[in-house]
Parts: sequence; C-alpha cells; structure tokens
Amino acid sequence: MGTQILFAILAAVAVVCGIGVVVSASPVRSALNLVLVLCSVALLYLTLNASFVAAIQIIVYAGAIMVLFLFVVMILNLGSPEPLVNKLKPQTPLAVVAGLVLIGVIASVVASIPPQASGRLLPEATTGALTIGLSLFSPAWVFPFEAVSVLLLVATVGAVVLATRRAL
Repeated sequence: MGTQILFAILAAVAVVCGIGVVVSASPVRSALNLVLVLCSVALLYLTLNASFVAAIQIIVYAGAIMVLFLFVVMILNLGSPEPLVNKLKPQTPLAVVAGLVLIGVIASVVASIPPQASGRLLPEATTGALTIGLSLFSPAWVFPFEAVSVLLLVATVGAVVLATRRAL
C-alpha cells in the first residue's frame, strides 16, 4: 500500500512539473521543471524495481541531455519571452478539446486494466546491467547500436558546423 501511495505522489509530481514545462514563460524555468520530471520518473522506475533504468534515466537524461538543453538556451540568449497570447487564441479551443479527449482515453485505458493480485507490475527478477549489455552487443543489436552512434556523431559535427558558421 505504501508503494502505491509513493507511486501516486511521484506521478502527481511528474504531471505537475510536466505542466510547468509547457506553461513556463522562461526557458530556464522550463528546463528546470523538465529536470524535476525526469528525476520523478527515475524514482518511479525505482518503485518498479527497475534500478538500472532509473540510474540510466538520471545519468543520461537528467544529467547529460539537460546540460545540453541549458547550453542551447544560454547560447541562443533568448532573453525575455514575447507574449504569445494573441497568436495562440485560435488554437486554444482545439487544444482544450484535444486535451480532454486524451485524458478520457487515458482514463478508459487505466480503468480497463485488471487489478494485479500481488499489486506488483514487474516480476521479482528484473534484468540487470550485465544482461542488458550482453544483449545489446549481441549480433542482433550490433547494427542498430552502431547506427545510433553514427547518427549522434553526425549530429554533433552538424551542431559544431552550425555554431562556428554563426560565430563568424
């Protein structure tokens, strides 16, 4: 019962901070709200006994990706945000309807899930880092892993080229 209460609290924190990401006018505050979302998601993984995924969530997303986001915000020097109220008025009713439909779909899916007898969502034996690493470098996953690494390398070179072109 205590795990379910902790899960509900962490899920509420993630949702509230996620709304803060979208609603915040300052890009820095939005990025900091995103850090809170990613940290609460990592804690949600811990409640599900997925400690490896939680550690990767903190290291990769809340650490590296958020530092990258903050550097981009600082490099762009966005300053004070312009009010977008006049530009967004035609989209507001459609956005409200789409949000209510999405909430309804999510609620119906959650209501249709049968309750677990033990209250656990994952089996007792979870996969560790060794098993994930061995399967990642198996012949079935070598090509996708290397394709992603080449894609990241190309994106890094492209970012450097664009940044130096702008600086000149």
